[in-house]
Amino acid sequence: MPYLSITSNQPLDTKSGQLETLSRMLAEALGKPESYVMVELQHNPDMLFAGSNDPLAYCQLKSLGLQETRTAALSETICNSLHELYAIEPSRIYIEFAAPARPMWGWDKKTF
Repeated sequence: MPYLSITSNQPLDTKSGQLETLSRMLAEALGKPESYVMVELQHNPDMLFAGSNDPLAYCQLKSLGLQETRTAALSETICNSLHELYAIEPSRIYIEFAAPARPMWGWDKKTF
């Protein structure tokens, strides 16, 4: 059930495979089947970071069982991917990590 939401003030290409690349990257980084991965891109809202509208991104990663000991490596992986795909500098990316309790995440008419 990993869910990665990316919001950026830049136009993010969703037509040429970048979304699929992010989905595969997340599944691999978390060691979970891609069949559970959801990725959302929201782009072009008015956003500032450090008083500048240079390219930036705010990400939310939610995943069952996400351990704090893995967030630094995940931050590096996500930042590298966004830099490679969209030329967003890692210093202009915030990532919020969350590990919801299994009963608080629903899927297929039940919870985990």
